Amino acid sequence: MNVDFSLFLVLLVLLCGVVWALGAAFKKTDSWPVEYAKSFFPLLLLVLVLRSFIFEPFRIPSGSMKPTLLVGDFILVNKFAYGVRLPVIHKKILDLGEPERGDVAVFRFPRNPKLDYIKRIVGVPGDRVQYRDKKLIINGVEAAQTLIGDYDDPDGNFGSQIVEFTEQLGDLEHNMLITANRRNLDIDLTVPEGTYFAVGDNRDNSEDSRYWGTVPEENLVGKAFLVWMHFNWDNGGVAWSRIGDRIQ
Repeated sequence: MNVDFSLFLVLLVLLCGVVWALGAAFKKTDSWPVEYAKSFFPLLLLVLVLRSFIFEPFRIPSGSMKPTLLVGDFILVNKFAYGVRLPVIHKKILDLGEPERGDVAVFRFPRNPKLDYIKRIVGVPGDRVQYRDKKLIINGVEAAQTLIGDYDDPDGNFGSQIVEFTEQLGDLEHNMLITANRRNLDIDLTVPEGTYFAVGDNRDNSEDSRYWGTVPEENLVGKAFLVWMHFNWDNGGVAWSRIGDRIQ
């Protein structure tokens, strides 16, 4: 998730457009560079528009969002859920919505904007967020947890006692993990204006807002909504059962 593919794509579109335009201007449309530029320009432009303003694919590289997202999941992110932004410079040009509690969001890591992170938004501006005894408390209301049982980790991390729960965030219910033999981490803060508090569903195995602070609004990339493919060579390759899963 750390390659600036947007910049590469913009430069490639510009290059093809310039070569095509120069070929037309100097009546060299039958030369092979112009022919290639003319052929690839519309396709590259379409990919740029789709990826920049509508949907963008990402691959999940870590287990911080288990059990919701697994290592090797390929997901789609709705780029216009939180407003339309220009590629590369990330400037918002159209405000279409804001993150809600419970959204699974992709954002540029505040400490290194070249990296994309994915976490669950649990606190919006003005919320008081507390994390005490491994439970979330939002504006004084504890997010109810219901025990499911021991978690059968597909990555084979059997050294820790990992327990799966459902967690209720307002009207949204989702699954999350707690590692019984990990230390507690207590947090009590009010989310500043223009920022969001984000945590991983794999609660004791996630570096998130509890460690490095809130996510500025301008760092938001989009809302994750679909697993379109899963491939993890270490776990047998393609997991067909995950394809098409909606992200809750």
